[in-house]
Amino acid sequence: ASPQRRPPPGASKWDVRQKVWDHLEGSGLAEFPRPVHRRIPNFKGSHQACCSIKELDVFNRAREIKVDPDKPLEGVRLAALQARKTLLVPTPRLRTGLFNKIVPPSGATKEILRICATSQGVKEYSVPVGLDGKARVDLVVVGSVAVSEKGWRIGKGEGYADMEYAMMVSMGAVQADTPVITIVHDCQVVDIAEELLDDHDLTVDYILTPTRTIKTDCKRLKPQGIIWHKVSYEMLEKMPILKSLRYREKQTGKDVTLRDEHSDLANANTPAVLNEKAIAENRRSQTASGSAQTGQHYVESDSLSPRLEGSGVITTVYVGNIPPSVRVSELKCALREFHATPLRLNWQGAQRRAFLDYKDKATAESAVSSLKGLSLGGNTLRVELAKNQRNKGQVEINSQK
Repeated sequence: ASPQRRPPPGASKWDVRQKVWDHLEGSGLAEFPRPVHRRIPNFKGSHQACCSIKELDVFNRAREIKVDPDKPLEGVRLAALQARKTLLVPTPRLRTGLFNKIVPPSGATKEILRICATSQGVKEYSVPVGLDGKARVDLVVVGSVAVSEKGWRIGKGEGYADMEYAMMVSMGAVQADTPVITIVHDCQVVDIAEELLDDHDLTVDYILTPTRTIKTDCKRLKPQGIIWHKVSYEMLEKMPILKSLRYREKQTGKDVTLRDEHSDLANANTPAVLNEKAIAENRRSQTASGSAQTGQHYVESDSLSPRLEGSGVITTVYVGNIPPSVRVSELKCALREFHATPLRLNWQGAQRRAFLDYKDKATAESAVSSLKGLSLGGNTLRVELAKNQRNKGQVEINSQK
């Protein structure tokens, strides 16, 4: 066994990671990008380990495969593309959504497929898949820093693989029996104390190394969805798609109280705690007029509207792809939820769009980033700065047409 086979008793996850990273670098097994510290490490023989996935039934049967963007998994991404499977790759740090689907150009040569499997190719040949992309993932491939033969996994410590899996559960994209595979060097297969595992940690069913295929027969339950009380406001701000999932789950009646909200609940004035009563009132008042809004323009300004006059910096945000079934009250509710309430809302239901006026460009850009990935009524909305920004004073609805 390798020298770091057995971490010392009482070792933390961080001790295990450090030992693996140090060993890979010290023994000359580490590959580009270096140093491997704080990464899912690339290693000599990673391509060979990736190739052995082709011998697994779970790979051959799978039609849609989610593979992390890490360098050591490049060979798996290539194998999936060569086998003409649908390849989904999570977006880096989940900043712009959940997945990108890699779509090679028609008639792609081996060389082009090779490029598609790299991080550069993921950027060039991908299309985003929103929450409503109806992804049905048959196989999940994740990177690891360390993993035990029992299937217990330690990632690089940022929690993205665990979060991605939990999101896929929430979206219905994976089932309890969807297999999870990790690719590591033999020296990354170590003993991991069970007490180091949390209930949000993802376990694996297969471990592929340059020399072995290990079936873990892991019985430990995988995450059952997003554990909201472990999610912080900060994570929510960094991952707009997480906001959308939270909004969706809240509407189904789930408890989506965040980690830092527990202490806030005593203080109803905290901005992030939604005034549910106000929303309910608003929803009731809108429902009456909602049906009449279809097919005609509807403009609403809030109490800040006087600031529209003469400021000259009003910036408009375009919201498109609104399903016919969605009413203005639902959009307004979502805008409040995401702290993106505009000075003025111009609803054009018949054209399936709306325009939102904000006091300046920075506020508008912040609203765009907050609302990215938001889905209403089964559609992921298109949210961007309006192409034709109007000049001061031209706030008439007609100029939007």
